[in-house]
Amino acid sequence: MANSISLSLLHHGNPHVFDFPSDATISDLGAKVFSSLSIPQANQKYLITPKLGVLKYPFPDPVLPLSTLLNKKIILLAPLPSELSSLTEASASSKPRQRTSAVKTATPARHRDWRKAQDEATYTFGTIVPLPYLPDPDRSRRFLERLRDDAGIKASMRKHKFTVGVLTEMNPAEHTTHESRTLGLNRNRGEVIELRLRTDAYDGYRDYKVIRNTLCHELAHNVFGEHDRNFWDLTKSIEQEVEENDWRSGGHALTSQEFYNPDDSGIDGEHMDGGGWTGGEFILGKNNHSSPTLNRQGLGRRELMAQAAEERMKKQGDANKGAGAPTGQP
Repeated sequence: MANSISLSLLHHGNPHVFDFPSDATISDLGAKVFSSLSIPQANQKYLITPKLGVLKYPFPDPVLPLSTLLNKKIILLAPLPSELSSLTEASASSKPRQRTSAVKTATPARHRDWRKAQDEATYTFGTIVPLPYLPDPDRSRRFLERLRDDAGIKASMRKHKFTVGVLTEMNPAEHTTHESRTLGLNRNRGEVIELRLRTDAYDGYRDYKVIRNTLCHELAHNVFGEHDRNFWDLTKSIEQEVEENDWRSGGHALTSQEFYNPDDSGIDGEHMDGGGWTGGEFILGKNNHSSPTLNRQGLGRRELMAQAAEERMKKQGDANKGAGAPTGQP
């Protein structure tokens, strides 16, 4: 078709391709998805990477040209039409039942903390997004949901009033170099948090408590972008809150086979992230300061160990380059 563009997106793991005029906008995409997939625009959310993040109706820029999205990955975050229909039917059928003539014995009502329930619905993760192109995304979804529902994580998010738009997994291959491995990323102070769930060989999942500590670290980036004293104090507070409220022993696997961690301690030689980022990406394991010697004043044992590991990897990388080591050699 002359003067036209084709835009592809994923919905529940299924690819869809739509044709548009070359001057079509994001509003035209919303209308096309409604007419083709029967998903109302009010229920449409688009996860666009890299950089744009989550866009939902009404769009911040309704005339955003679709031509600017041609080289980006687009995931439609919306329920299936059948799921929407089920919700509508359930709502219509939830009318109060007529009281029978027989009088039942009164029983004490169970107390529910409605304020707590309201806070948990507000201060949480808006959307869970596993990577559909990696093996068994349903297991990743269960892992992310387990983190979302972790009693300690929920308690800390309520306390600090944290809200995160999207909690998703990280593809290890895209965040691994011979110098470092990225464990987590936080974009735009809570718009999207990515966590490294899988092992480097994609043959299992990393230790639950290591990933949960990474999530604590990334949540602290909702407040502080740099790894300064304030950031580490907040990270430590969040970790303590999570442990104190972990009455379900969240560090244990759901089953003996569900999550495992072969030959992967999840600590040595790795870093949480390079700080909170906006519109870009920090590469972990690289020193962002101009001086080759890191400032260790005022830091505790945890931070000193992280900095020492970072320096070791940098020196090893420099040595490999000097010896003519091939690119990508560990």
